[in-house]
Amino acid sequence: MAQENFDAKESLELIDKMIRKAKGSYHETGLGSILWGVVVTTCAMITWLQIYFSFHLPFDIWLLTAIAIIPQIIISYQEKKERHALRYEDQALDFIWGVFGIGIFLLVLIHSFLFSDLREQAVQSVSIVGRYSSSYFLLLYGIPTIITGAIMRFNLMLWGGVVCWGMLIVSLYTDYPTDMLLTALSAICAWLIPGIKLRLRYIAKKAV
Repeated sequence: MAQENFDAKESLELIDKMIRKAKGSYHETGLGSILWGVVVTTCAMITWLQIYFSFHLPFDIWLLTAIAIIPQIIISYQEKKERHALRYEDQALDFIWGVFGIGIFLLVLIHSFLFSDLREQAVQSVSIVGRYSSSYFLLLYGIPTIITGAIMRFNLMLWGGVVCWGMLIVSLYTDYPTDMLLTALSAICAWLIPGIKLRLRYIAKKAV
């Protein structure tokens, strides 16, 4: 009887351990988050440098966000191969970040056409539209970040998304060069820092 009780207790502990392990075994390696953190921060800082030092690149630096979709697809594919079980939240996060990447590309595309048309009409219109363009991007940045942080119960990313929306409000009162600094700060808080945290956690789990 004592042996049966011991076995039952041991089984319950094993089940509990497996449940806790499953809850903490999110497939995210942190690479996708780091990718977007680096890309957006780089684009924002180079844009700020172009304005501050009055130089221009032969291409729109923000097109890097479209190119970043390719490594994002590769990262997602590699992470999918490592999963032992496909969970609903994993599928949801894949769709969320896939749509986010496409959304960024489309928003950049819309702005490139919009600015091209406005330049032919009035320089002042370009200035007004550009004045608030960063706010739209910050709004978009915050949506998948907050959702992901909530689903993963990863507060660092959740609050990073809140930072994006906080910087959005600030950007309504600042000029475009300052908006680029706010964008860089948002990307660092929302993706780069959480991504590094996730990467370190992933490496630690792989080492066990």
